[in-house]
Amino acid sequence: MKVALIDYGAGNVASVERALRRLGTESTRVSTPECLADAAALVLPGVGHFAALIRALDERGLRVPLLEALQRGVPSLGICLGLQALYDSSEEAPDLRGLQVLPGKIQALPANVKLPHMGWNQLKMTGPSRLLDGIPRDARFYFAHSYAAKVENHGGHEVATCTHGSEFTAVLERDNINAVQFHPEKSGAAGAQLLQNFLRLAS
Repeated sequence: MKVALIDYGAGNVASVERALRRLGTESTRVSTPECLADAAALVLPGVGHFAALIRALDERGLRVPLLEALQRGVPSLGICLGLQALYDSSEEAPDLRGLQVLPGKIQALPANVKLPHMGWNQLKMTGPSRLLDGIPRDARFYFAHSYAAKVENHGGHEVATCTHGSEFTAVLERDNINAVQFHPEKSGAAGAQLLQNFLRLAS
């Protein structure tokens, strides 16, 4: 199985590509609408600014085919900004529409803690998780962000949260849609296991 890796210019595309290759899975970089038409599984990576991601998707004509793939039931994994893009909007770019797959607005983390939230942190499980299956509950994952989905925003699709100044969604799962706020490609053995779990779900 080849994974469609949505390439809109995000800086972590290559590292996600390498992480998948280490697991024995080849990925195809996708930057045109036609390439999403027959995707069997897709990954939406992301680092940087919400506006840069949304504008890049729209400029490349990827918004509609991406949403159509999600509606078809294609297994998907959003990473970091790729999670945030699923929501209606973000305080980081309030004039832009997100993908509007999930309700709510991405919010800034509290100003009374060090920002960005950069480095290793633990998760709090809030329900059974297919992505976190087999991963120790005390595992740490690598975060790099200043905005997040507040737990009350999204109707209970979170299966794990994290806290940095306030509690936010760290892992969400809804039908074929999966997303994580951290970077599994930079999270060592635990991140590799999460990616392997996603590949197993997608196969």
